[in-house]
Amino acid sequence: MKKDKHIKSFTAAELKAERAASRTDLSRVDATTDEELERLVAEDEDERGLRPDWTRAKLVLPQAKQSVHLRLESEIISFFKSQGKGHISRMQAVLKAYVEAHREQPK
Repeated sequence: MKKDKHIKSFTAAELKAERAASRTDLSRVDATTDEELERLVAEDEDERGLRPDWTRAKLVLPQAKQSVHLRLESEIISFFKSQGKGHISRMQAVLKAYVEAHREQPK
């Protein structure tokens, strides 16, 4: 699978250090009331005039996955496992990409 140049990996220690260095005042965020939040949004130039239309919103639930028993060659399993944790998800992504690439386009 091609590595996305926009995805970055961090160790647990690096993430902990990033969180410690955060400038977000979480106690202030927690203390913000709904009224204050509405006022702050109204004052934000980027948010001004944006009024989402929720009247046509629909709840879309993900489809349940189906469990299957699949026998694969050891070379395939080794390859995906060698890339680290999440090998089953990567196999799923490869299969999904294949299906989408070969799905008949509507005419």
